[in-house]
Amino acid sequence: MFYLEPTPANHPELQQLITELDNWQNALYPADSCHSLDLQAQPEAHIYCLIARSEQGERVGCGAVVLEGENKGEIKRMYIRPAWRGHKLGEKILACLEDVARQHSLPWLRLETGIHQHAAIRLYQNCQFEIREAFAPYQPDPLSVFMEKALV
Repeated sequence: MFYLEPTPANHPELQQLITELDNWQNALYPADSCHSLDLQAQPEAHIYCLIARSEQGERVGCGAVVLEGENKGEIKRMYIRPAWRGHKLGEKILACLEDVARQHSLPWLRLETGIHQHAAIRLYQNCQFEIREAFAPYQPDPLSVFMEKALV
């Protein structure tokens, strides 16, 4: 059993998870193909972050959605600690972030992930995200996969 906890972008536990994610991605991709976003630099009204916790309260994952106006929503900073993968936690985090986007009347969500993150790509495809071309502010990158899901 897991529970999802909304958290501010500057929460130290969220920042620790993001550091783990960055370290993992930096080992997979060159710097110019790491499209990380500093969640703390986003206006508070434009971001929703969460931490996933085990029943015992251990932080096991995180995710965020950037809400940029009426038509823009992007999933960012999805991460599950390796020991906790395989428990459908990614689906729970993603469903929560999609609900937040729907509450803000966004018609779709987009995301960028890396080509070496096979489990993440499968998760997004299983959750009805479809591969598409690069979208602003990104440029085409052979190490990136760009995806989109209609919410309406």
